[in-house]
Amino acid sequence: RKMTTAISHRGPDDEGQWIDEDAGVALGHRRLSILDLSPAGHQPMYSASGRYVIVFNGEIYNFSEVRKELESLSARQWRGHSDTEVVLAAIEQWGLEDALRRFVGMFAMAILDRKERLLRLVRDRLGEKPLYYGWMNGVFLFGSELKALRAHPAWRGEIDRDALTLLMRHNYIPAPYSIYKGIYKLLPGTILTVIEGRPLVPAPYWQFHEAAKAGAANRFRGSEKEAIDKLDGMLRDTIARQMVADVPLGAFLSGGIDSSTVVALMQAQSPRPVKTFTIGFNEAGYNEAADAKLVAKHLGTEHTELYVTYAEAMKVIPRLPTLYDEPFSDSSQIPTFIVSGLARRHVTVSLSGDAG
Repeated sequence: RKMTTAISHRGPDDEGQWIDEDAGVALGHRRLSILDLSPAGHQPMYSASGRYVIVFNGEIYNFSEVRKELESLSARQWRGHSDTEVVLAAIEQWGLEDALRRFVGMFAMAILDRKERLLRLVRDRLGEKPLYYGWMNGVFLFGSELKALRAHPAWRGEIDRDALTLLMRHNYIPAPYSIYKGIYKLLPGTILTVIEGRPLVPAPYWQFHEAAKAGAANRFRGSEKEAIDKLDGMLRDTIARQMVADVPLGAFLSGGIDSSTVVALMQAQSPRPVKTFTIGFNEAGYNEAADAKLVAKHLGTEHTELYVTYAEAMKVIPRLPTLYDEPFSDSSQIPTFIVSGLARRHVTVSLSGDAG
C-alpha cells in the first residue's frame, strides 16, 4: 500500500492490493478510470478461471474487436466492459504472446500465472507506458515509477555513475538503464519472465527493425492520391479508437503540424466541439499560442489558453523532482506540466501531437 500510495497521482479514482503469502507475491494498483467506471474495472483483476491476476496501466484501443473475436469462439459471461477484462480473457484464450500481437494500444502490465507460478512483465511496442524493475536486497520490485520502488522497505538506492554518463550524452537516461544501480527500465516490445532462482532475461515479442524490414519488403504500390487516402483512413481510424472513453476528453494544441492534424481528425469525428488547450508565452520567440488560436478557430474547437509568466514557470522548478524520478533535461517538461494542469480542470484524458 505504501508503494501504491507513492504513485496515487497516477490513479486518483481507486486503489487495490492483492497478496498471495504462500507464493510471496503482492500486486498493487492505482486506477485512473477511463473505461468502465464501475467496480467491475477494479484492479488487481482475476481472469475468469482464476489462473491469472493482472495489474495493468494503459489502454487497449481495439479491445472491442478483440472482445467480439473472443465471443465468436465461445460463450462468455463478462463482468463489465473494461479493456482489462478483455486482456485477461485474451491471455486465457490464446496465451500471452499471441494475445499481445492482437492488442493495439499503450500498456505496461504485470501478469501472475498462479498455475505455473511465474510472473510476467510486459511493455507496449514503443514504450509509451513506463515500467521499472529490479532486485533489491533479495526482493524483486517493479512499478510505473521509481518512487513506488523507493517506498519498499528493501530499497537501498545507489546512484549508477555509468547512467550519469548516458545522461550527459543524451539529456535523459535511456532504457534499459535507470539512475539507480540494479534497477532497469523494461525495453519496449519486451516480456520479462520472473521465475524464482532464475536470471532475468527480457525477450522481445515485437521489434521495430523487423517491422521496418517488413514495410520495406512490402512497399505501397498505389498512386500519390491513393497513398493520401490510405493514410487519411488509417489516421482517422487511429484517432477514433483513441477517443473511446467514459470520461471527458480533450487535446493539447500547439498549432504545429502534428497536434493540428490530431485535433482536426478529432473534430471531424466529434458531434460537439473538441476541448483544446494551449500554453502561451509573452516572449515572441517561444510563443505558439497565436498559431494554436488560429487553428482552433478554423476547426471550431472549444479552446482554452493560458499565458505563463516567468514567475509561474520558476515556481514549477522545485516540483520537478517530484514529477520525474531521475534526471531529465528537456526544458519542455515545464510547459508540459502546466498545460496538463490546465487541461485536468476540464478533462480526464488528452491526446497530443507528441511522436507525430
